[in-house]
Amino acid sequence: MQDLRQHHPVPALLKAAGLARSTFYYQLKVMGAGDRHKDLKSRIKAVYERHKGRYGYRRITAAIRQMGQTVNRKKVQRLMGELQLKSVVWVKKYRAWRGEVGRIASNLLKREFSAQQPNQKWVTDVTEFNVLGQKLYLSPVMDLYNGEIVAYQMNTRPVFELVGGMLRKALAKLGAQDRPMLHSDQGWQYQMPAYRRLLDQHGLTQSMSRKANCYDNAAMESFFGTLKSEFFRLNRFDSVEALKAGIRQYIHYYNHKRIKLKLNGLSPVMYRTQPSRP
Repeated sequence: MQDLRQHHPVPALLKAAGLARSTFYYQLKVMGAGDRHKDLKSRIKAVYERHKGRYGYRRITAAIRQMGQTVNRKKVQRLMGELQLKSVVWVKKYRAWRGEVGRIASNLLKREFSAQQPNQKWVTDVTEFNVLGQKLYLSPVMDLYNGEIVAYQMNTRPVFELVGGMLRKALAKLGAQDRPMLHSDQGWQYQMPAYRRLLDQHGLTQSMSRKANCYDNAAMESFFGTLKSEFFRLNRFDSVEALKAGIRQYIHYYNHKRIKLKLNGLSPVMYRTQPSRP
């Protein structure tokens, strides 16, 4: 109508369009004022693209607040809708039945997935990937203080070195006084004498989930879900080596850049290294 009004009377155009006169002039005023959220939209889009669509409105709000701008998360949610930006992540929920207590070690963690300081409680597990019919296994260990992946090992076969190598890397990062509890499921690797001997030699306490109960190790299961939904399912790999390289990049991103809302909008490493920890 704005273009046509140069050649036709406004009342006739309004009648043809079935539009109220007040509505027409209100929209003209809005258009003339410009987009007052232009800068915020640019920031939202920049954060969204920087994290490859993995962030929803809550994390984008936290990231913008870190930049020093006070913003309401509902406004961010609304503007993301206008920009047609939506998190590409779909998280699979885990389900399991309650099992028995293991014979090797008791469930000492008891689903208390928090720690007051680093290297107090660790959790570990093994997950599997499939690329063009070839499998890759990942064995990480996570610190429950900040959710940081302390160490990890990858192998194309589920051999003991997958877990043994991971454990040796993790132990090398401990301070002289650190004696964390290390929780796992009842996998055969964690029942091996060599694994338990390494724990004893370094004074670590072993804890195990009840049989076939992933909820007893929910923190680790959650990481696997995040890894697969934010990385593995969003990409295509032409070889296991390409997948390995991508996992290394993602774990670095997860530790150093990916913010956690429960860590006050900081990444695991940022939270651990901040000047004064809570």
